[in-house]
Amino acid sequence: MRIPLVLLCLGLVLPLYGADAPLNLAGDGRTTLAAELAKSASVARLTPGTNDGRIAYLTALMLEQMHYLHLSFDAKLSGRFLDQYLDTLDPRHVHFLQSDLAEFDGFRSTLGTRTMQRLDTTPAFIIFNRFMQRVEEQAAYASELLEEGDFAFTNDDRFLLNRKGQPYPKDLTEARQFWRDQLRYEFLQERLNKEGRDTMAKLLLSRRTGIALGATWSDMHNDIVNLLARRYSRVLRNFLEWDGDRVLETYLTSLAHVYDPHSDFFDKADLENFSISMSLSLFGIGAVLTSEDGYCKIQELNPSGPAAKSKKVKPNDRIVAVAQGDKEPVDVVDMPLNKVVDLIRGPQGTEVRLTIIPGDAVDPSKRVVVSLVRDQIKLEDQQAKARIVDMPDGKGETERVGVIDLPSFYASFPLLGQQGKAEVKSTTADVAKLLAKLKQEKVKGVILDLRRNGGGSLEEAINLTGLFIKSGPVVQSRDSANDVQVYEDTDPSVAYDGPLIVLTSRFSASASEILAGALQDYGRALLVGDASTHGKGTVQSLNQLAPYIFRSSWKVNTNDPEAFGALKLTTRKFYRASGSSTQLKGVNPDIVLPSVDDYLEVGEASLDNPLEWDTIDSAKYEKLNRVQPYLTELTKRSAARIAKEKDFAYVREDIEQVKKAVADKSISLNELKRLQEKDEADARQKAREAEMKSRKPTHEKIYEITLKNADMPGLPPAVGETNVTTASTGPGSPDAAEAGKVSAKPVEPGDVKAAPEPSTKEHADAESVAAAGDADADLEGVDPDTGAADDSKVPAVDVSLTEAEHILTDYISLLPKGSDLTANP
Repeated sequence: MRIPLVLLCLGLVLPLYGADAPLNLAGDGRTTLAAELAKSASVARLTPGTNDGRIAYLTALMLEQMHYLHLSFDAKLSGRFLDQYLDTLDPRHVHFLQSDLAEFDGFRSTLGTRTMQRLDTTPAFIIFNRFMQRVEEQAAYASELLEEGDFAFTNDDRFLLNRKGQPYPKDLTEARQFWRDQLRYEFLQERLNKEGRDTMAKLLLSRRTGIALGATWSDMHNDIVNLLARRYSRVLRNFLEWDGDRVLETYLTSLAHVYDPHSDFFDKADLENFSISMSLSLFGIGAVLTSEDGYCKIQELNPSGPAAKSKKVKPNDRIVAVAQGDKEPVDVVDMPLNKVVDLIRGPQGTEVRLTIIPGDAVDPSKRVVVSLVRDQIKLEDQQAKARIVDMPDGKGETERVGVIDLPSFYASFPLLGQQGKAEVKSTTADVAKLLAKLKQEKVKGVILDLRRNGGGSLEEAINLTGLFIKSGPVVQSRDSANDVQVYEDTDPSVAYDGPLIVLTSRFSASASEILAGALQDYGRALLVGDASTHGKGTVQSLNQLAPYIFRSSWKVNTNDPEAFGALKLTTRKFYRASGSSTQLKGVNPDIVLPSVDDYLEVGEASLDNPLEWDTIDSAKYEKLNRVQPYLTELTKRSAARIAKEKDFAYVREDIEQVKKAVADKSISLNELKRLQEKDEADARQKAREAEMKSRKPTHEKIYEITLKNADMPGLPPAVGETNVTTASTGPGSPDAAEAGKVSAKPVEPGDVKAAPEPSTKEHADAESVAAAGDADADLEGVDPDTGAADDSKVPAVDVSLTEAEHILTDYISLLPKGSDLTANP
């Protein structure tokens, strides 16, 4: 029995906050690292679990028979599987030695027969245990180097940031050289960061004046040593927390990735998190958890969750035990965080008792027991939201436009045995509600912002497209037997018939590309954004393994259907109504805006083993042709603005820096040279900040519309008349999906980094997600009391959205008066 859900997403990830707490430099990090190394020496190596062979066999069989490619698990695929698993564990090729590879070479042609005939997953654990040995050796060597403290940065050597595709170390000596270079790079990064440079300035001033300023070279050195020791300790601890399920999941996901980059194996924890990310809710206490020095620490509280409402739990409290109802508490100190998460989550209405050390306790031996009743926690930061923008037209009047921000195509997604337990969610219903509010407030045009939308439910993508067209084919799909299926919007009603722009980026993927491509094919919407979208044109289905296992003759020791995990695998490719696939090439906008993302390794083409691009016959549909007559003039006007707009000049500056960094792939370890580069970047930043602070307010008024206030009469208070819009992040930052924005901080050397290691899927590292912040929290530089611009802060401008707003007002101005293309037909 397969779960009837078709998935079109770049990779839905529950937006849980990171499991690593901010580094605390108090105490001796070297002692902490030594303790972790001592602990690792006594940890038993992992071995396969009772059901692992059956799970692996069934996963491989489903990939062979159900995946779009129908690839046989032969000797050739076995070799690719081995390479993929090694790359997943060691993506930078700095841990495994050539001797390790020679030892593993016996698996190269036999992983298929071991999996399919012997039900043997031993190679997964042999390889992981060797990887753990190398991680321990790296941590031990880092400890030695930090103890010696000999870090000089006067030579012209360089550190290779991107080692993708580089040879593995020949031997342990060469590996130690790689590890030493990495540690030196990290040490120099800390010396060059703001705190390190401030300390250095004080020291230099103290040396010149003879006045002690509270800092010494030794203090700065020891602080960095402690920080890095704690970092290596944390990395080692994270791997020591891996259990057999995590190893098996990584192993089988590597197998799935040989077929294509969007097929994955989910263990129980990831399966639950996938369900949560689709339905945007979970049952728990409403706390974001993190791990610090072996303790489970509360980092944030969701204001609507049971923990916050109890007023007995606060951020920085540490959880030392968890009890279910009236049962005995389970000690969770040094327990892997995902295991603590499992204990705290549970059915709605059930009791969980936490034993905590209060964050403000003077006596660390103090313990407090807090009883909480689990409740539904809504992940509202991922819901659709809107804003109304009143834009001055330069003639004393304003143009009112609407913007809908859609982070994903979410829908209710119950697992087996959980049907009817969660609130029904629908992207289409939510967007329709926002559109009704925008029409009620008489907006003259709408922008649908899909820049950070990685996809989601196919059904929702089709239904949402139907809000803007009367009826007709939205997307086509083809399976491995070349059978084509056409998915249509059959509802003739239209929720919004006015001027429409779809704003896209390299991070708009899958279901986003279906909607954008369909509206472009119909000529219904003007597409604006990066040079192309992500390029994910494949369809996945989720298949829980439990029904197959329960029907087999195998004897298993659990009736929990989630215990056996699930396989998300690619079954079809999808095609636009016009017949062109979005796979690899994505959707090209009608008007391209300059973007740093176009010069980064972002998109389907940058992933391993993507499926190819192709075409099929066009479906029959009626083109509306509402864009083409105006496109030449709109492009001309936009290009003229971009050429003279200062913010786009900053984007072009950042593009040049990124192109240089991507081409180089390495960075200097010469401190004076790096300081010079930093000074040049700082000068650019100060000039940029000064110019942005000197700007006159745009006098735009922005009204934030949420699903909660969309039904209320009138508008909420405007957030202010300001030149500030959504804050941005720079290229290479963790939130790179905030595409096309201008930050006050230019790109600096080292900002464009290689992928972090290891690049395995992250488990749920927190119990719940608090909202990322209310609407006002996104407006940096705005006084929260008055709504006025704070002159002491540098405004961050969402340059792509701003230009899209200008294009929309141009579009509105070009439409013939009395046209049926209006907000309220």
